[in-house]
Amino acid sequence: MNHDPLAYRIDDVRRILGLGTTKLYELIGTGALDARKAGTRTLITGDSLRQYVASLPKANITTGREAA
Repeated sequence: MNHDPLAYRIDDVRRILGLGTTKLYELIGTGALDARKAGTRTLITGDSLRQYVASLPKANITTGREAA
């Protein structure tokens, strides 16, 4: 059984992704993240958060050392 949260608060998503509030609301505005309202609180669905992260390009990280 999956125990991931159904939704995340804005502050939690900011911390998880390391993004600022402006960028986060930009992603909501473009539809990259699915936001829902619970009273005055804005929530990001867990599924859309996982889809967004999966859609990001793979990191091309090198160690800076040549192979021996």
